[in-house]
Amino acid sequence: MERQIFIQKSNGETELFKFEKLRQSLLSSGANKDTVDTIVAKIQKEVYDGMSSNSIYKKAFALLKKHNKISASRYSLKRAIFDLGPTGYPFERLVGALLKEKGFQTQVSVILNGECVTHEIDVLAEKEGFVYAIECKFHSDPKGSSNVKVPLYINSRFLDIQKQWNSNPNNKTHLKQGWLVTNTRFTEDAINYGRCIGLTLLSWDYPKNNGLKANIDSLALYPVTALTTLTKKEKHLLMDENIILVKELKHGKKTMQKIGISELRMQRVLNEVEKLCHL
Repeated sequence: MERQIFIQKSNGETELFKFEKLRQSLLSSGANKDTVDTIVAKIQKEVYDGMSSNSIYKKAFALLKKHNKISASRYSLKRAIFDLGPTGYPFERLVGALLKEKGFQTQVSVILNGECVTHEIDVLAEKEGFVYAIECKFHSDPKGSSNVKVPLYINSRFLDIQKQWNSNPNNKTHLKQGWLVTNTRFTEDAINYGRCIGLTLLSWDYPKNNGLKANIDSLALYPVTALTTLTKKEKHLLMDENIILVKELKHGKKTMQKIGISELRMQRVLNEVEKLCHL
């Protein structure tokens, strides 16, 4: 029988540590059962009451990286998205790319006139004559969440834009719906409000089995911050060059040369890129 250990979450709350949850997250990264069993057994010996969830993550990541770097990249996805900060623009690019993979035509950072005021829309997406205005709420702190005030505000902006867009005879498309995307979570009130007014919500794990994580994994749209073969400085230099997605590095040799990555290391990076994105 596994001993009961209470750990401290990133939001300061204490909870019972579930070894099965760790096991499942490691398996979902693509690691094989033997590797996962080895890592969980090691963590079981080292975990203690009051240990932070962040410390456990770091231990598990380091152990997984020794066994399988590609699985380690997938396992680090949540942390990698936080590392896209401090600005929200790289996250907007990631969301735009995700929608593009799903057949939408997308634009990032668009200024639109509303009936009352002008608004900046993070991502504007169009498909089959319908347009969607998407607001991206990026949090660089795992404690961050979006309460009901956020969708209330987003919906009021959407309604202002919708009135102007759909009454304009020059527009051949119909502005159908507003979306709100965050890399953390929504409160229960925020979810209930979104459902009630028809505002599409997308968070790390909402909707169930179709949240941000599930979509990124299924489309292999990983951010460059997930790569294990790059330093933190190199990742930020690449983002400064507007390379946000791992797959963009397939044709990014000149940019990697520009930021000082040697030919030898470049081959290691490209090898990880190909395996991670199935290129």
